[in-house]
Parts: sequence; C-alpha cells; structure tokens
Amino acid sequence: MAGNDASSKTLGALNGIPFESIIGGPLSACIKAQAEAAVSTVNFIESVGLTKGADGRSEAVYVVFTYVQNGRKVNVSVPLLAIVPIPYIAINNISLDFKVAITGTDSSSVVDEESLESNETKETSSKKGGGWLTTRKTSKMTTSVSTKKDSKSTQDSAFSIEATMDVHVQAGQESMPAGMAKVLELLGSAMDVVPEKGELTVEGPYEDDAKKKYLIARYKSPDGLFTPNAIKCGSDAGNVVQDGIAKRFNVTGESATINVYALDENGNAGSDKIMDRTISLK
Repeated sequence: MAGNDASSKTLGALNGIPFESIIGGPLSACIKAQAEAAVSTVNFIESVGLTKGADGRSEAVYVVFTYVQNGRKVNVSVPLLAIVPIPYIAINNISLDFKVAITGTDSSSVVDEESLESNETKETSSKKGGGWLTTRKTSKMTTSVSTKKDSKSTQDSAFSIEATMDVHVQAGQESMPAGMAKVLELLGSAMDVVPEKGELTVEGPYEDDAKKKYLIARYKSPDGLFTPNAIKCGSDAGNVVQDGIAKRFNVTGESATINVYALDENGNAGSDKIMDRTISLK
C-alpha cells in the first residue's frame, strides 16, 4: 500500500506541472518576435526605400551620383533598395529543454505502543500435624503475575519537485521573398546612365500626310527623367507626344534648332539654356 501511495503522489506532482504554459509561452514569444521582425522589415522599406509622390502614391527613392565614363562625366541613377541590404530576420530553429526531478520519500515505522498492566497476587497457607506427639508445620506461598504491552504507530512522507528549463532560439538572415526579389530585379534593371547635363535626342525630319516636315525631340534630365517641357524649337513650345515623354515640332526651312532650358517654378522651360542642337532639314 505504501508503494502505491508513493506512485500516486508522484503522478499527482507530474500532473500539476503547467506544461501548456511552459511550452506555449516560449513559442508564443517567438511568434510575436517574428511578427515584429516582419513589421520592422516593412517599416525599413517604407522609410528608406520609398517616398510619397505628389499624387500620394509610393515612389522608389533613387540615388544619383556622378562618375567619368569614356572621358566625360555621366550621372547614374540607382534605386536605393537595389544597393542596400534589406533586413529579413527569421527564427529558423527553436529548442526547448525541460527537465523535472521529483524527489519522493515515503517512510513508515510501526511501533505498537499499548500499555496493558496486570498484577495478580495469590497467597496460600497450609498446616500439618499438631497432635500431642507431632509438631505443627505451617506453609505459606505467594504468587504475583505482572504483564505490560507497549505499541506506537507513526508514518512520515515527503515529496519535492525541482524543474529546470533551457530555451534555445536561433535566428538569421532569411532568404528574400520571391515577390521582393522580383521587385529588386526590376529596380536593378532600372539603373540608368545619363550625361551630366542630361541627354537630348532628336528624330527626323519626318513628313506627315500633307508633306509637312516635323521633328520628334526627347530630353532626359540628369536625374534620368524625361522632361518634355524643357524643350523648345525657337519660340515654338511644340506638342507633347509619345505618352508624355517627347515633343513634336513642325519645322520649315533648311535647318531647325532644338533648345533645352532649365524648368522654372511652374515646371515650364525658363530662360536658362542647358543645351541645343541644330538639325538639317534637307
């Protein structure tokens, strides 16, 4: 019976351990940490690599710097997200080591302690003889009986539980998601090299159905942006064509000069000329 009692106490001690909290607590903390890491990645991309445009939409931040190429200075525009490491921290391993030591002591000692005392005394007397010629003899016997019994019963039991837990969390730089990798691939292909003052290209002369001559001009600013409003042909502002990246100028005579001006505060060609090009119309 004592062994069964010890076993039941040991099982009771094990059942009292909150395994759900012990195991679920570290796992919940790791999940929360992973979620916070994902939010940090999103915040990094938004704060470092993107900016809000005039229409409220997000635009990629470009880094523009100058270097020498083939004996001339050129500007290169690179998306910032394509040249900085994006933090993708992920928890890729969790190890929980939980140890429980249950020390149980169940001791019992039985000492019967029962006091029972009995005393009995018996006295017997006898006489013999006593005639005229004999001597009288007298005998006396005393008998005493004493009994005593002691008994005592005691039982002691003690249990102690010792638990230790080790949590090992391993995290590292995770592989970039396929969607972000594709975005960075597109941004990487968007790198552009432009001359320091920008680049002016002129196509033509062409003739329309009425046999009138015209030119198509494009100007790419040092930032790598097409800026049609910076182009003029003499005093002619021309018409914006080709989805807003070029201008068309109707021309006559033997030649025409295309001029590029710095934009004024209204976003139109100002008075500060940047470059020009004369095109023969013959």
